[in-house]
Amino acid sequence: MEFEKIQSIIAEVMNVNENDITMDTTFIDDLGADSLDVFQIIMGIEEVFNIEIPNEEAESIVSVGDAVEQIKKATNND
Repeated sequence: MEFEKIQSIIAEVMNVNENDITMDTTFIDDLGADSLDVFQIIMGIEEVFNIEIPNEEAESIVSVGDAVEQIKKATNND
């Protein structure tokens, strides 16, 4: 469930096909994202999932799988 929503957010921000995004996809190496793109993706995730990802945690998000883990961690703290 989280993965499909993240795929949609990333596809919109990066203008790529959702089917090209996997759990192993990295934002910078695979998608060519810059820091602003990653920030937009994280903001989108926070908005869609109604969570807040602390800056130090956000800095450790380099792949789609990392983002899914952060969402799980944030939603389990509620």
